[in-house]
Amino acid sequence: MEKMGLNKIREEFLSFFESKEHFRRQSFSLVPEKDKSLLLINAGMAPLKPYFAGIETPPSKRMTTCQKCIRTGDIDNVGYTDRHGTFFEMMGNFSFGDYFKKEAISWAWEFVTERLHMPVDKLWATVYENDDEAYNLWKDMIGLPEERIVRLGKDDNFWEIGTGPCGPCSEIYFDRGEAHGCGSPDCKPGCECDRYVEFWNLVFTQFDKDEDGNYSDLPHPNIDTGLGLERMACVMQDTSSIFDVDTVKYIREGVENVSGVNYCDGKADTDVSIRIITDHLRSMTFMIGDGILPGNEGRDYVLRRLIRRAAMHGRKLGISGPFLSELCDRVIDTSGGAYPELEKRRIMIKRVVNAEEQKFASTIDQGMNIIDEYIADMVVAGSKVLEGAKAFKLHDTYGFPIDLTKEILGDKGYTVDEEGFRAEMELQKQRSRTEQEMEGAGWKNDDKSIEFSGETEFVGYESLNSASVIKSIVKDEDFAETAEEGDKCAIVLDKTPFYAESGGQVADSGYIYSDNGGVARVDDVKKSGKVFIHHVEIIKGSLNTGDKIDAMVTAPDRNMTAAGHTATHMLHRALQEVLGDHVKQSGSYVDRNGLRFDFSHYQAMTPEEINKVEEIVNDKIRHFIPVTTKVMNIEEARKEGAMALFDDKYGDTVRVVSIGNFSRELCGGTHVANSGNIGAFKIVSESGVASGVRRIEAITGQGILRSYNKELDTVNSVAAALKANKDLLTEKAAALIEENKSLKKELEELKKAEMSKGLDSLLDDAKEINGVRLVAKEFSDCTINDLRELSDSIKADNKNVAMVFAAVSGGKVTFMVSLTDDLVEKGLHAGKMIKEIAAAAGGGGGGKADMAQAGAKDPSKIPDAFAKAEELI
Repeated sequence: MEKMGLNKIREEFLSFFESKEHFRRQSFSLVPEKDKSLLLINAGMAPLKPYFAGIETPPSKRMTTCQKCIRTGDIDNVGYTDRHGTFFEMMGNFSFGDYFKKEAISWAWEFVTERLHMPVDKLWATVYENDDEAYNLWKDMIGLPEERIVRLGKDDNFWEIGTGPCGPCSEIYFDRGEAHGCGSPDCKPGCECDRYVEFWNLVFTQFDKDEDGNYSDLPHPNIDTGLGLERMACVMQDTSSIFDVDTVKYIREGVENVSGVNYCDGKADTDVSIRIITDHLRSMTFMIGDGILPGNEGRDYVLRRLIRRAAMHGRKLGISGPFLSELCDRVIDTSGGAYPELEKRRIMIKRVVNAEEQKFASTIDQGMNIIDEYIADMVVAGSKVLEGAKAFKLHDTYGFPIDLTKEILGDKGYTVDEEGFRAEMELQKQRSRTEQEMEGAGWKNDDKSIEFSGETEFVGYESLNSASVIKSIVKDEDFAETAEEGDKCAIVLDKTPFYAESGGQVADSGYIYSDNGGVARVDDVKKSGKVFIHHVEIIKGSLNTGDKIDAMVTAPDRNMTAAGHTATHMLHRALQEVLGDHVKQSGSYVDRNGLRFDFSHYQAMTPEEINKVEEIVNDKIRHFIPVTTKVMNIEEARKEGAMALFDDKYGDTVRVVSIGNFSRELCGGTHVANSGNIGAFKIVSESGVASGVRRIEAITGQGILRSYNKELDTVNSVAAALKANKDLLTEKAAALIEENKSLKKELEELKKAEMSKGLDSLLDDAKEINGVRLVAKEFSDCTINDLRELSDSIKADNKNVAMVFAAVSGGKVTFMVSLTDDLVEKGLHAGKMIKEIAAAAGGGGGGKADMAQAGAKDPSKIPDAFAKAEELI
């Protein structure tokens, strides 16, 4: 049997089934597209469920894939066993109502014996105990001896999950020989020993199970097979460990090189860490390659957990500093040919890993020290369980995932109160919800206190005014028939041109004019279900239920807001072009003054990237691209490539906003008719708002003009203050800075000279207490560094001197205690002294034995502090 490489096995499998008229599809993303039950794709058939369920039509009735998969359910076993890993590749051939058992079994046999040249006498098959059809196919069609066909029960050879499609399985095993067996004469597939390795599972989906447990035949049975690539490579390369397979071994050797620790075939304690890092490198590389970024929820949290776990095990191997990003190259080098997205996103993958590892490195030492303190406390208390509140603090403050804390403590023989940890997490969520409710207090809560029926027809996409009828008025938290001048109330119309706050876009403002002369100013609009609620102030006359009115939106405000909203769509697309398609919108806010756009990204943008994004958006503005909207069903929107948060809930019908072929998004907001209506686009800031989330603030059109005028006023004011031509401000400012530096330097030198002159007088004024000379002195306009230099000068030529200095600045005082070395040797301690000295003036602090400093709030208490120093000495 040829020792075939992993990449060659994959290609042999896919090309073989291509020759059997199977549609060969590139692996689906690890991010499930239409399955909310999964965080990550964890099986070869998982992305194909819509085809098996008949919800979607497959591209062919026969398909073959090699699917990248992530499973973290048994992550605790990774590194400790030969075969557990979080990342693996699952090869499969599938039939959607086309061929069935005969073809599936014969092609599987043909592939393993003729393509892989596996020895026939080493191959065994298992079938479900009642599946005579499969048994006879193996016996009569394949010619496999009956003693090498094993019938197994439902637990082993029947696939079903709850109700619905299910069916028997047939598995193919490889006999590794007696040396790997248990010695029992009955040893065969199904035995718990390591002799027989199952590598291919053929699932015959032929039944439909109902709620009562009855099985009926499916009209169109399916084939679903799974062949683990790494496991197949173990067999073909005659190794019992996935970490010795050629491609995985190459990554493992990289870990050995970086750490300087040799791998000992799983026999050394350090091998566990080497294996964990090797496996997690594969997972993190593929996950980031599919656009996942480290975060605190869902699949983002899985990625963060894997990166931090690998980094922690790097520390265990003695690796100092970030190292994972460079090793990602080895994953890409071995798998980039089969998965081109890895090569395409190589730079991004490495940057994301490095950024996350750097972030963790900044807290890991502090977190480990905290854990050591907690363990010391548990030793004293005689406890083996870390309190949930403390585990939560490690998670919330130091970024230690609970699983990592459990692992670190587990290595030392301790556990975590996970129930207490979850309780703390829930308390935090409740606090967060309360804060959000407080932020949204006001009209929003008032709206919820009133039940509104029916719905409001929104005509604001087509027009900025409408002839409407007042359906109801709410005043003082109750329905009313009339609202008078000066009243603030809520009004519901039968139809409205006013956009209600939604999707990050603020509500329209404007006026309502009644036929009877009443006028109301519309300050805000909210939605309650399908009802638009206009929050207004009556500024003239009165408004009554049933009044016919003219509703008029303030056009300039709407137009500027619409321009900003369209600009957010263009910004979103431009960010993806410049930074990568991992960029996804995390939130937005648009009003007449500008826009704010939050997006997923792993590091701060460079000035060059910001300029590039800005230029792309402005280029599209200059091309005057038509902005169109189209209402369609959600599936049509997906097929047209409309960007959306498809994890969110959408109705059957959605509104798609397209800016030519440049941008296409689901959106219910208002937009300009043409990109040229935006005028211009300017980014004013880029910053981080959360882990893995960046924020851009920008302005458009009129906002840019306002900003320019404001800055021009500032320039003119500065020029007038400096008595300089505004065209020469840069040169003037540079000259002033240099002059200021020179003057400061001169002042510092004068100050040092003056302080040096006063050394002798300071010592002359010292009080001698029990053989110690106490120098207590108050200074103004001196920095703590000045006082340090003064104390060093005194200590250089003197003994038995204790200095207590007070520097007063801005109504606050900084104390410093400095002791000569001989006093420290006699037992005096500056750090302990300063706590009591500063406390006398309402402050606190600490430090080392020879020098310490502290802050205090009350300069009038300096004499009391000096008195305390005398008392202490």
